[in-house]
Amino acid sequence: MSLRDIAVRYGFLVLFVALVAYFASTADGFVSPQSAVFIFQSVAITGILALGVTATLVVGGFDLSIGSVATSSMMAAAYVMVVLNQNALVAVLVCLAIGVLIGLINGFLIVYMRVPDLLATLGMMFLLLGLQRIPTEGRSIATGMTMPDGSVAPGKFSDAFLALGRYRFDFFAPNLVPVSVVVLVVLAVAIWFFLEYTRFGRMMYAVGSNERAAELAGAPVKAYKIWAYVISGIFASIGGILLAARLGRGDIASGNNLLLDAVAAALIGFAVLGASKPNAFGTAVGALFVGVLLQGLTMMNAPYYTQDFVKGGVLVVALVFTFALSTRAKR
Repeated sequence: MSLRDIAVRYGFLVLFVALVAYFASTADGFVSPQSAVFIFQSVAITGILALGVTATLVVGGFDLSIGSVATSSMMAAAYVMVVLNQNALVAVLVCLAIGVLIGLINGFLIVYMRVPDLLATLGMMFLLLGLQRIPTEGRSIATGMTMPDGSVAPGKFSDAFLALGRYRFDFFAPNLVPVSVVVLVVLAVAIWFFLEYTRFGRMMYAVGSNERAAELAGAPVKAYKIWAYVISGIFASIGGILLAARLGRGDIASGNNLLLDAVAAALIGFAVLGASKPNAFGTAVGALFVGVLLQGLTMMNAPYYTQDFVKGGVLVVALVFTFALSTRAKR
């Protein structure tokens, strides 16, 4: 194995370890169970969304609507419980139905209407950003809020629903691991096994690698592509549910960075172990990398306005490892 091959395969992991070592030596308290849990919690929702994006990347697509799907689910959960006075189960089912519906619409536009994936999901993103504000005329949704007609919302967030975002399991220490972290781990393992070890997942990779060849081999290409966007929609809605449960309100401005962070994690995943392809394990590592980076910068009192710049720089480096070096290695 040449030096270039080693750099492509292990370069990003070396960068990751070096980053952890740097923050551990310069930021007091970085190496602690509480800090580790905070990192996992901070990336749980974006990591779940990134896993959904990975499913669409596998079939050669891309989903720009995940952030707006998540925020729409968050607003829908709040509206169902606070305004319509329904229970947690109804709110969760409504949110999951929203994710499935939007995934089907995106898939239909892309597969049958032949709208390019970026344009279809970009249009859906703007549609949802506007739609989620209409019922309350742009107001965030909270218990006891005043509705546009002057009435007071009768419902509230149920304790069972709030537990999804606030309950912590005992793990080496009392109240250490949040539910959202457990959900991220379970979904990451599930989508990794699904893509790598099931026939359906392998066929999704085949569609993304060579759609025409997969079609000639008899694979239902259109169905696989639509299912990828449905998976993305479901994962985004799960992220929205967890976000609503964590905040205890439907905050219209809370999901502004979800899309960019999720896309960054999914693309960074291309560089993990030189995969050069979308993969669930790499996406999870990418989300964790972003969390470590932001947590370390925060603990070092770095100005908040520099964090996006640093994330962008890291993403560029990861993509260099993925595409530039790997392409030269193949030559």
